[in-house]
Amino acid sequence: MRLVVGLGASSGVRAEAVAALLTRVLDRPEGVVAFASIDRRAGEPGLLAAIAPAPLRTYPAAALDAVAVPGPSDRVAEATGTGSVAEAAALLAAGELAGPGDEVRLRVAKTVGERCTAAVAELIPRTAQSRN
Repeated sequence: MRLVVGLGASSGVRAEAVAALLTRVLDRPEGVVAFASIDRRAGEPGLLAAIAPAPLRTYPAAALDAVAVPGPSDRVAEATGTGSVAEAAALLAAGELAGPGDEVRLRVAKTVGERCTAAVAELIPRTAQSRN
């Protein structure tokens, strides 16, 4: 199982808050192949510490805003320029990592933590799809 975690966060988020949220949304942390967020959080110490040593893939607000998500937020759009950070980042990064014929599916919808949000996308190989 290959999972991609999208993360949204307020400036100054604590690493412990992000780690606690990751524990809530990930039933198989060993399956995580990438973490992603908005580019304005590329150097956010709390996010980086919580996912270390993994890198954080980041995207501009316009790229995230182009991703269809189940429940975009007007409040998030006002603050960031995109209606979704966590779900959109997870889906966008998973789409980039997907192989030919792989399916990308939102496994865990946006989940709210303390000053942070997370969503999990799953990459489903074409061979696994044919077995379902």
